[in-house]
Amino acid sequence: MIIGMLLALSACSDTAGSLPVVPYPQDVAFGTGSFNACGAKVRSEGLPAELRAPADSFAVLLKKASGNRSGGSAIVFHNDTTLSCEEYSIKVGRRRIDVYSSSYNGVLYAVNTLKQLMPAGIYSGEYDPEADWDITCVSIKDKPRFGYRGALLDCSRHFFSIEEIKRYLDVMSIYKLNRFHWHLTDDHGWRVEIKKYPLLTEVGSWRNGTMIGWDADSNDGIRYGGFYTHEQLRDVVAYAAERGIEIVPEIDLPAHMVSALAAYPHLGCTGGPYDLMTVWDIAKDVLCVGKDSSFDFLEDVLSEICEIFPYEYIHIGGDECPKIRWENCPHCQARIKALGLKDTDKWKAEHYLQNYVTARVQKFLAGKGKKVIGWDEILEGDLAPGATIMSWRGVEGGKQAAQKGFDAIMTPCEYCYLNYCQSDKPELEPLGFHEYVPVEKCYGYEPLEGIPEEAHKHILGVQCNVWTEFIATPAHVQYMLLPRMLAISEVQWSSPEDKDYDRFREDVIKHQFPVLKSLGYTYCKVIED
Repeated sequence: MIIGMLLALSACSDTAGSLPVVPYPQDVAFGTGSFNACGAKVRSEGLPAELRAPADSFAVLLKKASGNRSGGSAIVFHNDTTLSCEEYSIKVGRRRIDVYSSSYNGVLYAVNTLKQLMPAGIYSGEYDPEADWDITCVSIKDKPRFGYRGALLDCSRHFFSIEEIKRYLDVMSIYKLNRFHWHLTDDHGWRVEIKKYPLLTEVGSWRNGTMIGWDADSNDGIRYGGFYTHEQLRDVVAYAAERGIEIVPEIDLPAHMVSALAAYPHLGCTGGPYDLMTVWDIAKDVLCVGKDSSFDFLEDVLSEICEIFPYEYIHIGGDECPKIRWENCPHCQARIKALGLKDTDKWKAEHYLQNYVTARVQKFLAGKGKKVIGWDEILEGDLAPGATIMSWRGVEGGKQAAQKGFDAIMTPCEYCYLNYCQSDKPELEPLGFHEYVPVEKCYGYEPLEGIPEEAHKHILGVQCNVWTEFIATPAHVQYMLLPRMLAISEVQWSSPEDKDYDRFREDVIKHQFPVLKSLGYTYCKVIED
């Protein structure tokens, strides 16, 4: 009661203005006066011990960034069980900030918002005697628009170290993304240790060179590869959890598996030999799904994946699956006959064979307590209830999925593929795809547009993707990701009525770029032009 009266006196009335916060909060009410955060004491009142880690880490950084000075003001964290799991509120008075949440992520998001209201040195703990520590008195009530707020990194085409993965997770956490989609396998490299199949990493994680630029007839002659051990993967799972992020691992199937076929040729329709791809193309060779041994392999692999990654989703790919090998494979044709699959006016029998693979893997994972996500191709034909669609070939896949009662995650390439150019002058950009997706276009994406209101509940969220065919270094990854991921974060989190590109652009240039610079990230500055 006393706290409420003090806050009512110190930070109440609405005034015009905006906050330098990305993604922008749902509800902001400005008061009068300001709070000086330099040297503020951070403490918890009623916050359970298991929720305190973000606040405790914040307290350490604030002390360092304040030059170890002590002020008379306080930042107090409270437990408020009326708030939802990702919700928080902040009330900034002249002498005190009160923070309310009911969950670990709620505390974390409140801390991330507070840090954006402070000098950039708060992120590194670096003291700047010239820094402005005044925070406008304001009341913030905030929660995300969408529950699934993802970012993908492709580590098959190019491999990135554990430290580089952690840097990716760090910047995701700053802007309140909560799902890391880890693309671990493809035709160009198998990146995850599977103890039952050691050749997957001994053979399948290494390719004999890489094409040079756009020349598909070239090869740099440099053996390339790498993989993550179980221990490393579990370390990343724990690191991500500390930052409010769940990991969605992807084992792409039944196509994009040449790295597995190279290690175990009997898994293919022709028996090989197979070589990992060195050019950026789609392989005709796919998993032979006429053999029971192929499903034994998938179940063994996915069992180890389920043991490492404790969360509800496993991504099973399902995209870009040529059927030419199945059409000529006696094992696959026998499977088609046994299942009674027939050609229809819309699809050939081989197409329905892929539906069978998806349903069989989905059933197996359900027995492990997992749900499947697949690229929007899995929606073509019959799909078992409970699957989640990731809409990448535009928005139509997500729209169809939602209308059919399937959950969907929106990641349309024309808005969310961050390996595309962000400048209208591709010759000035690093080597990559020439499709043009500027920051403003990312920011302008509306995930529910064209989707009937009754189907809105099936749109779980939005994801941005970094595919790495032409991205070989951490600096290049960061350049393509930033600041477009910040734009996507407002699509994921903020209400449409709270979005304002001019406000966002000014904030990125004046406040977010200094934060990214202080943390050593590389970012594209085209937004400044």
